[in-house]
Amino acid sequence: MMCGCSTKISASTRESGFYGLWYRRTYTRLLNVGWLEAGKPHSTWTVPTAFVEKLKALQEVQRMNVCLGVHECDLCPAEKAPEGNGEVRIPGEPGISCPAPFLITHYVTAHGYRPPLVFIDAVLAVDLDAWAATRWPDVPFPWVPGDAERMSE
Repeated sequence: MMCGCSTKISASTRESGFYGLWYRRTYTRLLNVGWLEAGKPHSTWTVPTAFVEKLKALQEVQRMNVCLGVHECDLCPAEKAPEGNGEVRIPGEPGISCPAPFLITHYVTAHGYRPPLVFIDAVLAVDLDAWAATRWPDVPFPWVPGDAERMSE
């Protein structure tokens, strides 16, 4: 089974365009984080600044599975709801990948969402300098094999 991970780079911080990676997935588990929905309970907390800043910085260098449509935050009033498109994937413990919607930072800051501790620890453990020093799709992600097929616009 091949796993396709396509991405659009944020034009504000990177050269814009579509890039993709095709490879056989080597991680064995996804821990989906932050897919919130109105009327469904979620944990809350006082958000540490260091976590938010690191998460924002990671989202500047990685965006995956971007789709043609957008998802609005349905926890906000419709006229003020921010939109998200795609996800960010954070490497967790060996063999685990933590995908989260691109609205994850909004959920954390605007709605006090507390992601699982494994996600918080994974975000804080990412070597941001290594991620920021490369251009997507070459962001160092532990389970993307070196022979992954890299495609660009």
